[in-house]
Amino acid sequence: MTSTRSLSRSAPSTVGASTIVSSLLTVQTPGVGFTNLTSEIARFLREARGAEGQVTLFIRHTSASLTIQENADPTVLEDLLTVLRRLAPESGGWRHDTEGPDDMPAHIKTMLTSTSLQVPVLDGELALGTWQAIYLIEHRARPHRREIVLQFIGSTK
Repeated sequence: MTSTRSLSRSAPSTVGASTIVSSLLTVQTPGVGFTNLTSEIARFLREARGAEGQVTLFIRHTSASLTIQENADPTVLEDLLTVLRRLAPESGGWRHDTEGPDDMPAHIKTMLTSTSLQVPVLDGELALGTWQAIYLIEHRARPHRREIVLQFIGSTK
């Protein structure tokens, strides 16, 4: 049982979510790997004049995904790519290979990760932890043009 002395919480705040601001972010990926989107999402939030609420990201693809992960040690991202390759190898005997041997593994990797994220906004800032960043994960070997729908929902400054 957890002691109540080990828990703390700020007082609840109430915000009228009267504003929705949307934008379409286009990212040209170099091929398999992580692209850090954090600064671009923060810029969108500033342009939206977001104060309190949330930012939602939705990637409009089935062979790329979104995640929040470690932003300090690049070996974390390398290890995550290794795990995804092990979970969905190109040599898996997949029937779907319309666009090449990385086609079906890319779909599996997207299913295992995420196509949308929600990040709270507090005092006009993304409420990410110190070591967190928002990434697009490209699962295909060749470069692709990816589209991400951004929405801020909440109150503005």
